Amino acid sequence: MRVLLATTAFLFASVGAALAEKWDMPLAYPETNFHTENAKAFAACIKEGTKGAIEIVTHANGSLFKGGEIKRAVQTGQAPIGERLLSAHENENALFGFDAVPFLATSYEQSDKLERAARPYLEKLLDKQNLVLLYTVPWPPQGIYTKKPLKTGADMKGVKFRSYNAATARLAELLGAQPVQIEAAELAQALATGVVESFISSGSTGYDIKVWEHLRYWYDTQAWLPRNSVFVNKAAWNGLKPEQQEVFKKCAQEAQARGTAKSKELANWYIEQLRAKGMVVEPASPELAADLKRVGEVMTQDWLARAGEDGKAIIEAYRKL
Repeated sequence: MRVLLATTAFLFASVGAALAEKWDMPLAYPETNFHTENAKAFAACIKEGTKGAIEIVTHANGSLFKGGEIKRAVQTGQAPIGERLLSAHENENALFGFDAVPFLATSYEQSDKLERAARPYLEKLLDKQNLVLLYTVPWPPQGIYTKKPLKTGADMKGVKFRSYNAATARLAELLGAQPVQIEAAELAQALATGVVESFISSGSTGYDIKVWEHLRYWYDTQAWLPRNSVFVNKAAWNGLKPEQQEVFKKCAQEAQARGTAKSKELANWYIEQLRAKGMVVEPASPELAADLKRVGEVMTQDWLARAGEDGKAIIEAYRKL
């Protein structure tokens, strides 16, 4: 009898394992990046909440799909779930760049308010593209990395400047720099080979790629807090049982709160690490801040013109929060 029970239990376990559904989740950033670690925690939450019925397998650093390929891969069902910086797809629709308007939201509190204002419009847009939005997490505030001291915006003239979305390319152009499209996974190599000489990003990206090996200065401009978004293919979402969808929603809420808290916690730590590695970390000079403010005003008007009525509605809702 014991043998029969043990055999039966083993068979049920085997069937359960066979029925477990594996979801590959492409990610653009390194294993040690806090966004990647947050995605792993989200995956663990899903596995526990669905009692092992769904197992999400994360693939960091563009190893499954490169950053620029992830959104399309999830849209077309090549991957059921993924994470992407949606502002990199602003060329598809200006609304994707709501979080990359310079100096519109420059703190975590403001970034969260802007996300709340934009979320209904973002969800509607993604739904039309066969995607279901789960959660978003902000990066720390953006600053400018350079080889040489940066006193005014004119010092950027002719500099090869890494862009990762329409906003950073436009910023480069308005400063007289030369924009070069480079994904995060290729940034270290681009710096090492001289393909780029400067870029705007958080302390997190600089720390991840050991930027001190190539550049010396980081100016804390507090330009904006771009957000990574995690989304699911709509067919995969609709294939979930209602109780499984609730697990995803719960785990997503926890991931957004956890990821935001971690971003806040690490923001100053990253800056300290840059200093410890010998980099010069400074706020923007009054002249540079004034130049960037002028650029930001131009870019805000540009974005509003491209984003149309929905863009105006997002800004109005944000300013009322």
